[in-house]
Amino acid sequence: MAAKLAGAGAGRFAISQNAEINVTPFVDVMLVLLIIFMVAAPMATVSIPVDLPRAEAPRTVQPPRLTIVSLQQGGAVYIGDTQTSLEALPSALPASMRANGIVGLPQAQRIVVRADAEVKYEQFMGVVNALQDGGFHKIDLMAEDIE
Repeated sequence: MAAKLAGAGAGRFAISQNAEINVTPFVDVMLVLLIIFMVAAPMATVSIPVDLPRAEAPRTVQPPRLTIVSLQQGGAVYIGDTQTSLEALPSALPASMRANGIVGLPQAQRIVVRADAEVKYEQFMGVVNALQDGGFHKIDLMAEDIE
């Protein structure tokens, strides 16, 4: 930075401010970074040829079976394709899971809940609360993709 120590009309000890930006340190730093990147870039490439084996996904992996609970606009509740009532939902789920070949503790399985767009929030939460009261706490919600 520079300061003007003498000048006309302001007196002998008046110091005016220089408002110019000194870009020299900025240019120095940018040039040093450019040199570092120019030296480091060739080291980042690998020039040793290696014939890598092909990887194939195991064909024995099957997607997990889902238990889908559906709620229609009129209040009808379905487990898969079987209609049930809201009160019988928690007790009917384990039997439906066993029938579909889902093994393990029923309460440890994920339940997918889907509802009609016109279903009231109160009805939807009634289904979710019934599932939670039955010990099913892993609940997923299904929605249609918006395009």
